[in-house]
Amino acid sequence: MPIPNSVAENVLGTMGTVCWSGQLLPQIWKSWREKSTKGFSHWLMLLWGFSSVFLGAYALLQELNIPLIVQPQLFGALCLVSWGQCQYYELKRTRLVATLMTLGVIVVCGAIEVLLVLTIRPIQNPHNKHVATMFFGVLSAVLISTALFPQYYEIYKYKAVIGISLVFMGIDMLGGLLNDLSLVFSESFDPLAACSYTLVIVLDGVIVICAAVFKIRDWRRKRHGLPAVNADQDLEGTIDQPPAPMAVEGESSASPIQHLTILSRTASRLSETSGRYTWAITENTTPLQNVAVESKEEAYGKLDLEEGRVDDEKESYAGSEKGDSVPPVSR
Repeated sequence: MPIPNSVAENVLGTMGTVCWSGQLLPQIWKSWREKSTKGFSHWLMLLWGFSSVFLGAYALLQELNIPLIVQPQLFGALCLVSWGQCQYYELKRTRLVATLMTLGVIVVCGAIEVLLVLTIRPIQNPHNKHVATMFFGVLSAVLISTALFPQYYEIYKYKAVIGISLVFMGIDMLGGLLNDLSLVFSESFDPLAACSYTLVIVLDGVIVICAAVFKIRDWRRKRHGLPAVNADQDLEGTIDQPPAPMAVEGESSASPIQHLTILSRTASRLSETSGRYTWAITENTTPLQNVAVESKEEAYGKLDLEEGRVDDEKESYAGSEKGDSVPPVSR
């Protein structure tokens, strides 16, 4: 066990407080910049905000060092600000409603913390830990740990880590480590506070590992020529598929309808691919119109109306049926 050192305790506690006070600033900035909190669980922020009430009361009743007393207050306030962003960006509440909800929850949390401290302190035994004080420490640790499970669900749902700032996660883990070290140099080691800080390190680490795993997955897919999993497309839903072609009268419905797409008056040729008759683009072409047809005769009829020249195309098509190359059609 390290020798108690009040200077090291306060220095490490102050550094941990700085990290945990500013850890949510990258997340708040990210949400504001992107005007979105998709993939970021608002339950995480709300439960962390509530946990700061009990962690703050515990720190006050245990008379921990000043940085560790200030830290839960700043941490809880920033959590609730981020929660308010989720109300505005993701849940589509008005700015006024989201602001009033955020301020209201902050006031309620502050009032509960003050009430708990004023109620428990007069009856607390100065030589032994009061049962209620121990309960606050346990409850804060439980809330901090369980709050991350909704975020795990978001990751599972989208198969990606989106919406949450990895810088925020890194600073959060660093703050937990520094706070743990400050307790090591304290005159009396507090196992409950240490448990709470250590849980943050471990559970945040799971999110960082998931982000790394999904990044490697996308890199491997790209390496093999496969498209990366696009979480944004998953968020928006299934891509609209084009309507199925109508069955041609007298033909099996399983065969696709033959159609002619006229893409250009110049630099194009008639080709047959998988039962479809199309105009292939070479260069400097612009789309004109799409014409769906039921037969070759109707296709040529449509082309005759469009260009007034159909003989060359019929000869080209006849040559393609014999396996000859299809010469370009001059325009």
